[in-house]
Amino acid sequence: MERIPNGRYTKEFREEAVKMVTDGGLSVLEVSSRLSLPKSTLERWRRVSKRGNLGAVGKGQRPLTEIERELAKVKRELSLARMERDILKKAAAYFAKESL
Repeated sequence: MERIPNGRYTKEFREEAVKMVTDGGLSVLEVSSRLSLPKSTLERWRRVSKRGNLGAVGKGQRPLTEIERELAKVKRELSLARMERDILKKAAAYFAKESL
């Protein structure tokens, strides 16, 4: 699952994540890794949910524009490409050293 930029999640997503912890019997760490969100965020949602205010979380944020979503996607792709490039550089150097 891809991470959402700037931590903007829908009300339904927050409710499902909390439900996975409370009703699903999964740990906070396991759910946060499955959903690609910070553990602290899920813990905060769970605390707020116990007080019954989970629907109020994130109301002050404006929705992401299409350009912001696209920019976040391109940044993730660039980061992945850089990581792959660095791995290939190291592998090429290793095999070049081995062949001598």
